[in-house]
Amino acid sequence: MAGSNGRNPRTLKRRDASTTTTVTDALAAAYENPRPELQARVPRDARRVLDLGCASGALGAALKARQDCHVLGVERVPGYAARARERLDEVLVTDVEALDFARLAPVDCLICGDVLEHLVDPWRVLGDAAELLAPGSTVVVSLPNVRYWETFWQLGAKGTWPRRAVGIFDRTHLRWFTLRDAYGLLDQAGCDVVAVDRLYRLGPERPPLRGALVSRLPGRTLLTFQHVLLGRRR
Repeated sequence: MAGSNGRNPRTLKRRDASTTTTVTDALAAAYENPRPELQARVPRDARRVLDLGCASGALGAALKARQDCHVLGVERVPGYAARARERLDEVLVTDVEALDFARLAPVDCLICGDVLEHLVDPWRVLGDAAELLAPGSTVVVSLPNVRYWETFWQLGAKGTWPRRAVGIFDRTHLRWFTLRDAYGLLDQAGCDVVAVDRLYRLGPERPPLRGALVSRLPGRTLLTFQHVLLGRRR
């Protein structure tokens, strides 16, 4: 029997279940994977790594399997932190904005993988964390690109700002960055950007685009879903 709105309740339940499964899968992909694109930018001689927003610790575990290093993770979600403790050398369960960074020294590689956009003051946090690094040490930062084509479509054509579970329009994001903004973020923290990797997608739920051709397109910024920046401490 159809409901008062003319839609079948059983159909709605199936759609709700499908949506829940899709969101759960998307969250797992975002927070429980080893992030090979970040691993690639971590020096193989790094011996003490600080991973801010380490989630389940999958990235740190992959680094420890690859090289001899001590990985310290910071994660505010207790469930993720408990999983990370099984994988990493040390995990602090706290909000990174309340962290006393001075007591974490020394560090020779800092990772901020899709965490800074969730903070009230990412500029201060990155600046404080970068103080732990000696000159020449590495910082790896991953940020969604708000200059993605869909931003213009949503604002210009639809007149709205989406609020989603994951991605550029994650409802928990407090800050948004273009590539120029990302350069400024690292610069004010005393770090020079020495390389940028772009993750391309035709749509937010589409698989990444690969190949040399897309990287040579004049409008590649509009297809860039995410930037991974490699920085060096000055």
